[in-house]
Amino acid sequence: MKLKGTIRRNDLEGGHWTIETDKGETYQLQGKLDDCKDGMKAEVEGKVDKGAMGIGMTGPHFDVQKLSAL
Repeated sequence: MKLKGTIRRNDLEGGHWTIETDKGETYQLQGKLDDCKDGMKAEVEGKVDKGAMGIGMTGPHFDVQKLSAL
């Protein structure tokens, strides 16, 4: 699955990364996030982790396999 949108940093509970897609959806990112920068346009490839739980509550968890800046 591929998502395109804007990467955002959320400082809630120690911090985590999200992507706000071009369709208006928000996913909490996990996995390969070394190149993330707040506000960057990006495409991420991976899958929704339906079994993941977290305190961030900013959207479904998306397990990133590949991150590409646009």
